[in-house]
Amino acid sequence: MEILNYAFMQRALLAAVLVGITAPAVGIYLVQRRQALMGDGIGHVAMTGVGLGFLLSTSPVWMATAVAVVGAVVMELIRWYGRTRGDIALAMLFYGGMAGGVMFINLAPDGSNANLSSYLFGSLSTVSEDDVTAICLLAAFVVLVTVGLRRQLFAVSQDEEFARVTGLPVRVLNLLVAVTAAVTVTVAMRVVGLLLVSALMVVPVAAAQQLTRSFAATFAIAVAIGVSVTIGGTVTSYYQDVPPGATIVLLTIGVFIALTILAAPLARRRARSQARGDAACTADVPGARGTADGIKV
Repeated sequence: MEILNYAFMQRALLAAVLVGITAPAVGIYLVQRRQALMGDGIGHVAMTGVGLGFLLSTSPVWMATAVAVVGAVVMELIRWYGRTRGDIALAMLFYGGMAGGVMFINLAPDGSNANLSSYLFGSLSTVSEDDVTAICLLAAFVVLVTVGLRRQLFAVSQDEEFARVTGLPVRVLNLLVAVTAAVTVTVAMRVVGLLLVSALMVVPVAAAQQLTRSFAATFAIAVAIGVSVTIGGTVTSYYQDVPPGATIVLLTIGVFIALTILAAPLARRRARSQARGDAACTADVPGARGTADGIKV
């Protein structure tokens, strides 16, 4: 393939595959915890890290990772202790992160809004070898956590009180989910962009849930969707000269719509089967029919 003759596209495709794996792998826990927009908030905070990276002449990816992790921990602490004022504190954190990123990158000697734009919306041609190395290391951490601790993380995401009763370190696991989400945001920002990464963490999971309800199947299908749309979006971006992040997100939404349409007949069929099964069980119970007739009268 022509696309593989270029080193920058080889790096971009590798980064896309890793993003397609890691984003849904973390997103499934965020969806279970009803924190679907957490990735968006972390993305805003990570902008300050990108700006600091340019200002201090260090790697924007690693600096964004450090700032995003700190921001994710603060967000989790606010969730624990914020109570009624928590939403205001989170809003200030998000908007402060955006403002800090714009300010720092404009104070940097070689910084400009054009540099920030590639991190906000993704850019194929600017994925360097150092970026690929950082993305590989960070992705390995995300996969290790989301797969290795899947039972514990799923238990905490489903019911914190039950997980606490069973002896699981709930707060530690919650912090680990937040940190892993922060790392995932910085993994994805070079391909999808900080402002669009949340969609790739949530929409593939929502699409997979149209077909199945079991955790393992949803996890596998969501990751498969993530890898497919990131590769498809990256290739489309190269040949059609369109923004990669927007292309990937639109493809993901298209997959969700298609699976929703295809799953509707299946859901109706399951409902009818369940209704027939319930009716058969009622017929087999002595006295049940007479009771039902009595109520009807």
